[in-house]
Amino acid sequence: MADVKFHDIGEGMNEGEITTYFVKIGDEVAVDQPLVELQTDKMVAEIPSPAAGKITAIHFKKGEVVTVGTALIEIDDGTGKVSDETPSAPKKKKAAQQKRTKPDQNKDKLVSSSYNRILAAPYTRKVARDHDIDIEEIKGTGPGGRVTEEDVHNAIEGGTESVSRTVKEPETDTIPYTGIRKQIGDNLTKSITTIPHVTHFDEVDLTDLLEFRRQLKQEGESVSVVAFFLKAVTIALKEHRIFNAHLDEENNVIRLSKSCHIGLATNTDKGLLVPVLRDVDQKNIRQINMEMKELTQQALDGKLNAGDMKDGTFTISNVGPIGGTGATPIINQQQTAIMALHKTKKTPVVLENDEIAVRQMMNMSLSFDHRVADGVASVEFTNRFIELLEKPNKMLLELV
Repeated sequence: MADVKFHDIGEGMNEGEITTYFVKIGDEVAVDQPLVELQTDKMVAEIPSPAAGKITAIHFKKGEVVTVGTALIEIDDGTGKVSDETPSAPKKKKAAQQKRTKPDQNKDKLVSSSYNRILAAPYTRKVARDHDIDIEEIKGTGPGGRVTEEDVHNAIEGGTESVSRTVKEPETDTIPYTGIRKQIGDNLTKSITTIPHVTHFDEVDLTDLLEFRRQLKQEGESVSVVAFFLKAVTIALKEHRIFNAHLDEENNVIRLSKSCHIGLATNTDKGLLVPVLRDVDQKNIRQINMEMKELTQQALDGKLNAGDMKDGTFTISNVGPIGGTGATPIINQQQTAIMALHKTKKTPVVLENDEIAVRQMMNMSLSFDHRVADGVASVEFTNRFIELLEKPNKMLLELV
C-alpha cells in the first residue's frame, strides 16, 4: 500500500485547500499520474502518484484544508506493505518505478482513458477554473494533447475549435472605457499607486461667511461661496508653500510654485474634468467668482482645450451641493495635495461660553503626499484655511 501525502512544496506554505481530485476510488493509476490539486496562499500544486496501482481510499473532500504531511489518498500497489512515498523520493527509486512501468505503455494509455485525464499545468487549470471553463471540454493543442494557457483563453473568448462547451456570458449593457473616462482612470491609477496618500479631516463653521454672503447679495453682489473658498486657500498656500509644490523625483528636489493655479474638479457628462483657474492669488473675490463660473461652464459645455487643464498647482473638489460627509480624494499628478469640501448642514455646536447654538458646519478633507509634507504641516495649513472662512473679516486684510 502507498499513502499519497501533501508534501512540502516550499514557499513557506504549511497548508492548502483541496481544489480538485483527478481520480476516484477504484481507479487504476500509473506512476507520476496527477491525483489531486491543492491551492496554497501562493500557488496551485498537483500531487502525482508515487506508485502504480488502484485507488482504495480518499481521506478528504474537495474544499477541505489540509496541512503538510497529511495522507490524502491510499493506493494498493500490490506490495502488501504500507509506503508513504512522495514525489521527493530518491531519483534512483523513482527511475526504477518508471522502468517497471515503461514496457507496458499501452496499459498506461488505458488507465488514462478510464478517467478522461486532461494534461494541463496547474496555472492553466486555475485560469480555466477562475473563468468557469470546464477544462475537460477543451481540445488541447500542446504536446500529447496538453491543454495550454492559450487554449483556455481561446475557450474564454468563445473559440468553437478550442472548446465544445463553454459557459454562456450573461447579457449586459456596456459603456466604452475610452477617451476621457480611460484617461481619468489611468491618471488616478498612477497617482494612487505611486503617491503615499494621507487624508486629514476637519470641519469649518461657515455661519458668519454665509451671513456675509447674504448681506452682499442684498446689496446686489451675488458671489458664490466657492469664490471665498478659493481665495482662502490661496492665502493659506502662500503661507504654507509646501502644499503648492510638486516632487521632482528625477532631480531629488521639491519645487515650490510661485503661482497659485487652482484646479476646479468639475463633474460633467463626460467624466470628472479639472479646469485650472490661473493666478488666483493675484485676483480679488469678484474676479475669482466671474472667471470660475466661466471656466466651469466651458467644462460643462465641452469647450475646454488641453491648455485649460494644464499646470495646476493645487486642486479643490467641491462636492457639497451633491452631498456626502467625507471622502479621501486622490491627488492629481504633479501636485502635492487636493482638498474636498463636503455638505454644509445645520449642527448644534458648543460655543466657547458653553452655550449650545445651531451653526452651519461643513466637513472638509485634505489628501496630501506624505513624501512632501507631514501631518503637522497639514493641520497648520487647514487651520489657517478654516480661520479665514470662519472670520471673513480677516480675509479682507489679505485681499488684492
